[in-house]
This record gives sequence, C-alpha cells and structure tokens, in this order.
Amino acid sequence: MHDKVDVLIIGAGASGAAVAWSLADTRMRILCLEQGDWVRPTDYPTNGRDWEARMFGDFATNPNRRAGIADYPINNGTSPVQIVNFNGVGGGTIMYTAHFPRLHPSDFRVRTLDGVADDWPVDYATLEPFFAENDRMTGVAGLSGDPAYPAHEMQMPPLPLGRTGERFARALNKLGWHWWPSDAAIATVAYDGRAPCINLGHCTPGCAQGAKSSTDITYWPQAIRAGVELRTRSRVREITVGSDGLASGAIYYDADGREHFQPAEMVVLACNGVGTPRLLLNSLSGRFPGGMANSSGMVGRNLMLHPSAHTYGYVDEPLDGNRGPPLSLWSQEFYETDAGRGFVRGYTLQLFRGAGTIVDAIANTARGFLPWGDAHHDVYRTILNRRLGISVICEDLPDENNRVTLDPELTDGNGIPAPRIEYALGDNTRKMMMHGVARSKDILEAAGARNVGGEAPILNGGWHLMGTARMGADPERSVVNEWGRAHDVKNLFIVDGSIWVTSGGVNPTSTLQALALYVADAIKRRLSDATLFD
Repeated sequence: MHDKVDVLIIGAGASGAAVAWSLADTRMRILCLEQGDWVRPTDYPTNGRDWEARMFGDFATNPNRRAGIADYPINNGTSPVQIVNFNGVGGGTIMYTAHFPRLHPSDFRVRTLDGVADDWPVDYATLEPFFAENDRMTGVAGLSGDPAYPAHEMQMPPLPLGRTGERFARALNKLGWHWWPSDAAIATVAYDGRAPCINLGHCTPGCAQGAKSSTDITYWPQAIRAGVELRTRSRVREITVGSDGLASGAIYYDADGREHFQPAEMVVLACNGVGTPRLLLNSLSGRFPGGMANSSGMVGRNLMLHPSAHTYGYVDEPLDGNRGPPLSLWSQEFYETDAGRGFVRGYTLQLFRGAGTIVDAIANTARGFLPWGDAHHDVYRTILNRRLGISVICEDLPDENNRVTLDPELTDGNGIPAPRIEYALGDNTRKMMMHGVARSKDILEAAGARNVGGEAPILNGGWHLMGTARMGADPERSVVNEWGRAHDVKNLFIVDGSIWVTSGGVNPTSTLQALALYVADAIKRRLSDATLFD
C-alpha cells in the first residue's frame, strides 16, 4: 500500500508530461506511472551504422514487431492500418519526426462547415494561448506568415530546405500550389540548454543530439524539479472506484510483476487513443460493468488514425538522402473542403527527404525495379540519395464502428487483455486518399521524378490515435466534458488523443499537448474556487 497522492497521472508521453508540468505549480503531490522506462540517448539507433536494421527490430515502430518489455501486443484484426506506438518516458515523441503543425480553426467546426461529424466544444481561439505556451516549452522552428494558419510566433528559424526542399518548392511553384517551411519541434539554434540539429541522421529512431523536442528532455526535467514523481516500469491494470463513485486509484504491476495499489484523490489518463480505452474497458466494477466512465457506450468508439499514403520518385541528381530531419516543408493546398473534389474535408501533403540506403534497396528490390545480379549496382546508383517522397495525411472522419475493444484471448506479459482494433477506411477517406496520391504524382512529375512508386494506405501508419473517449457536452454522446473531466466520474480526467472529436488532417502532437495544458488550466482554476468536483 502506497501513500495517497493528490494527482495520479497514467502515461508519461506527450500529454502526460505536459499536464504533469502544468499541475506542478499547485504544489499538490503528483505521481506519474509509466509502463516503460527512460531511454538513454546513447542507446538510440542513430549512434551506430546499423540504425536502419534496428528500425526493423528493437526500435521498430510497430510494437508487435518490437516486442519490448514495456510493449503490449495489439490485435490489429483486419485493419488496413497497423497501430504503432512507443512506451517509455517521452512516449511517441521519442520516435516521432517532430513535425509540429496545429489543427486549423476549421477543424473544430466540421459539423457547422461541412455537415458531417461534430463540432468540438472548444475552438482554436480558446486553445491559442496553450498552443503558444506549448511552443515555448517545446521550442518550435518555423517561419511566420504561413497563409494556411492564423499568425503565430516561432521560437527559432525554420529548418533549411536543403536540395530536396528546393526541388519540391520549384515544382509546387510551377503548379501554383501552396507550400511553406513546416513547423518543426527541432532546435535549429541553441535553445533552452539544448544543442541545435547537426543532421546526425533520420529523426524517427531517437535524437542522440537532443535537438528533437521529445518530452523526456523538455517537460519532464522541469516537472521533476518542481516535485512531480515519475515511477517507471509500472504497468497499470485498472482504475479503481470507491463506494462514492469516484476514482480511488489504480492497480499496477512493477518491473518484477508484483501487484500494487496506488490510491489517489484524482486520476488523469494520458495513455493514447488505444491505451486509454483499453484501460477504461478493463476497469470493471459493479458501478461500471461496461468499463469505467462508459455509461454512453462511447469508450473505444470513433477511432481515427489519419490513414496515409506515401508516393515517391527519383530524380537525375543527388539530393540530401536521409541526412537530417525528414520533413522541411508541407503543402496544404488541398486541406479545406472543395465540393468539386467529391469528398469533404482534406489533407496535408508532407514533403520528405530520402529514405535510408537499406530501406531504399529493400523497397526497390521488392517492387522489381532493383535487380539481383550484374546490373544491381548500376541500377542502385541511379536511386541512391535521389529520392523524393510525399505523404498524404488524410482527415479521418469519426465512425462508431471503428473502435478499440478488449481481445478475449491475447494478453500482455502481466495477463492484462490486449486491445483489439476494428477499423476500416470510409468511402470519403478512400476518395480523399486517391485524390492525394494523384496530386502527389503531379508534384513528382513537375519535379522531374521518374520510377514512381508508393503505398496506399501505409500499413504501419497508425501513429495518430484519436477519438476513442471523445469530449462533448452531451453525456450520452461523449465520455468527457468540454474540459476533459469524465461525465461519469468527477475526479477522472483524460488528456490524450482519445478525447478528440475530429482528427483534422495534420500530425496531432502540437494540438494534443495544447489540449493537455488547457485541461490542466481548467483543473487549476476550479481548484482555486473549489468547483473541481461539482
């Protein structure tokens, strides 16, 4: 039995770190339980020449392939998109590309503007001060003035476009389409004690330089100095409920498999859009026979994944290869609804530098372009460091049939039921994706690329996990209210991507953290006037 804490946070990733830091100034006793551990920068794959091989092994994005101690298996069922994540201090920010766009103002008003999905109970203007606060904590490089967004301040100059970005920019200028240097959570100059990017290598398998803004080096050091306790290798099985109907704490397993009960006055979930519904559905009691906070039946439903396509081609001159951050610019030419396209909402085009040498070789051998035998090296010289890549990040409309449930047989190493994914692409998404692939090919053609290939949707593309415990004013149609508190349990809060109402068509980390800070601010304001649990 552990001493009771005031706030128990479950999950030390992007949102858990932000909410821990923000609540620390209340001087409450705050504890975070994280099922993974700290990752030492010296252990990142980019420290060695075998970094690409390790991306298929201990640093694979797919936890079913990685199968680490901290990972739980996922039954992806028949989903065309596999769930990918990372468990550890920093969560997915350890392995993200640090692409840092915000949702657009229109993304919060989808029902009003387009007659589909639902409007959010918050809007861009409400979140703007929290976007700004998160940008300062994170350190965002970019160029102010992007016409796709309301004006916002940058902390650092943008990433250099490089040869790849310049080639893309010329192609988009030729087509007359929007492009802009992308917002990136990467230090381009020294920032807050962190050294700038030195193009050490691809960003996904961790940044040993510390230039990439993962929350283990941004939020967590400050939260811990402010008194927050972070307990790693602590896998939570369930949230418990007292006779008063309030959350009373959590049962978890330590690194040696011993069971513990951690009591708490307040519980905050930050386990991502798959981990949070998994935990709620496994938290059964007489009061909540269908899972905690699930009187609406909406826990686990409306899973959104940003199904993505990737198209690539090769040009006749050496470019940047895979050196440095993979993303330096985006196009949001097709982001807002245009009825003439045959679908509602839209997508972002992310414009990539090349892949690693091994990945390029494997991809082109598999598709039959790169032959075995005498011609192998001659053909390989025509693709090495000459690749242009474009990803289509599609808005994923909520669908109650896309959901997370508990697998009846598959469990993790502690016997906790694994999540089962039921997910299919909607007709609107398919049309959007094919439109994006066609426009990507237009850009590649304008850039002089040949030998064009691609994947639609990307199989291991389920990084963005949203919608499975959505926020809203109606307790029958949502899990949490407009400031993140569960309708059914007045001392239970959710701050991760599961509370999203719609997905937008951009990477979610910036907005996810702004929402976490917004919820933390709402908690602090209601603590001050004693209305938190009213």
